[in-house]
Amino acid sequence: MKKDIHPESYRPVIFEDITAGVRYLIGSTVKTGKKAKWEDGKEYDVFEVEISSASHPFYTGQSKTIDTAGRVERFKARAAKAKK
Repeated sequence: MKKDIHPESYRPVIFEDITAGVRYLIGSTVKTGKKAKWEDGKEYDVFEVEISSASHPFYTGQSKTIDTAGRVERFKARAAKAKK
């Protein structure tokens, strides 16, 4: 790999899939405010994601409903209002 091509903020970051409870240690420049220990005992920044290959239906072969922003409730309210 060429030297000095990555930004200065490039470092290992833990990406945590909050849906599946899986964590990955990947190099990134993402800004985070949370830290956690990894399997090697070192502390890294943590970035939470809602979907990764561990929870995405394409990779798992299972369909899941993930409602983190109340989308289902808003849809049901609109559908009930439209029926009236």
